[in-house]
Amino acid sequence: MAKIPTDDDREHLVLLPGMMCDQRQWRPQIDALRPYCASISVADTTRSDTLEGIARTVLADAPERFALAGLSMGGLLAFEIWRQAPERVNRLALLNANARQEDDARRAARQALLARVLRGELREVVVDSLKPGYLAASHRQDRELLRLILAMAMDLGDEAFVRQSRAVGGRADSVATLPTISVPTLVLCGQEDRICPVGFHELMHERIANSRLAVLENCGHLSTLERPDRVNEEFVRWLKVREPGEALWN
Repeated sequence: MAKIPTDDDREHLVLLPGMMCDQRQWRPQIDALRPYCASISVADTTRSDTLEGIARTVLADAPERFALAGLSMGGLLAFEIWRQAPERVNRLALLNANARQEDDARRAARQALLARVLRGELREVVVDSLKPGYLAASHRQDRELLRLILAMAMDLGDEAFVRQSRAVGGRADSVATLPTISVPTLVLCGQEDRICPVGFHELMHERIANSRLAVLENCGHLSTLERPDRVNEEFVRWLKVREPGEALWN
């Protein structure tokens, strides 16, 4: 077991969920990381249809300085929060994310899904994309996990899907932002992530000087739920870093 930091060293940790996910996506981390954090909060990412607007609401609610972790859409939002207020972010974790702007093919696919949701087909959209798109092969028959993902999406509802889809689709390219990130940064992904494959994360790791790359086996796009124990191990390691370039980190 890693040594628990003293009270003075503990971070306020802000967690950013993926698209159509809520605090339940981070439940395994919240339970495991409480001893290592001064506080843990999960941001509401449903209140605007632009990442810039969502970032402003997150920053308004966040502690003065904090550690920031985002998965998928949460990772895209983390880039925007860094651009708006880098002096407030002590460390960064980017999970199953993509620094690039959305390409034409993905934009067209997103617009097609958005049209279906506007016709009242949210449940069908989530179910159709769940197993093949988001989960590793070994997790596609996990009924409890599938029920949880569907429940989060349905509880958030159509309006949240529309706002989040527009925010993600309208994002800026963040590749130029990567070299500006100067804090200890965990870059984590699943080996079987089809949405944000390993190469996306290798790019982030290469361009963020003080970063660690963790690629998890038997894991797809929803790493916090598919491989919670491994994610927690990496988070503890990340939260323990005190000096840039520590041997423990690299």
